[in-house]
Amino acid sequence: MSGDDQIYIQALALGLDPAWRRLPDAERRDDGRLFTAAYAAGDRDGVRSITYSSVGLEAGVDLLFWRMAPTMDALETSAAGLLRAGVGRWLTVRHSFIGRIGPSQYVRKPTEQEQSLFDGERSRYLIVYPFTKSTEWYLQSREARQGIMNEHIRVGHDYPTIRQALAYSFGLDSQEFVVAYETDDLVAFGDLVRALRSTESRRSTVSDTPILLGIHHSLDEILLLLGAS
Repeated sequence: MSGDDQIYIQALALGLDPAWRRLPDAERRDDGRLFTAAYAAGDRDGVRSITYSSVGLEAGVDLLFWRMAPTMDALETSAAGLLRAGVGRWLTVRHSFIGRIGPSQYVRKPTEQEQSLFDGERSRYLIVYPFTKSTEWYLQSREARQGIMNEHIRVGHDYPTIRQALAYSFGLDSQEFVVAYETDDLVAFGDLVRALRSTESRRSTVSDTPILLGIHHSLDEILLLLGAS
């Protein structure tokens, strides 16, 4: 992928000030309308966002935006537009994980299961988190790391209904990677995570929190859940 053909991603988790819910109905409706317009404007800047709700599920997080853009500048501009429009004025950034989509070192020919989560039909749930590997991991030979990752990949292929996207954060954010999973079956996802815990690759994981869980809704549906009705 050339420097002119980059894909940057962001998991943007936003929390709503509880005081907003106590505003008059008409004011909340206006705020929702203005926020929706700002969201639509992001598409014109080349930013694609998929919206998820975490209302009552994640402490301090009400909305989760899974975002993609050709430049970091576009991500910034669209986020600024969201945060100064309507409901956005009452939102606080709780988490922001940034990365760059690139070819995997360990998967020669990615399957549909391992493609970016911006294509095809949306599943019900998105789980996203940052993670970092140990120094010892990088000091191993390429062949040793490939062997360990082959086991990791085989386990993932045992759960074909769970799709994954991996982004590289080196030099862009505090973590080294951002990983996102999309599924309709949270029980199967829990089984996958437990199975991966017993693979050799787990030894090299330094951190893999916080985990963010979102339920896919249109922005209009999320605004109804928040009270912009």
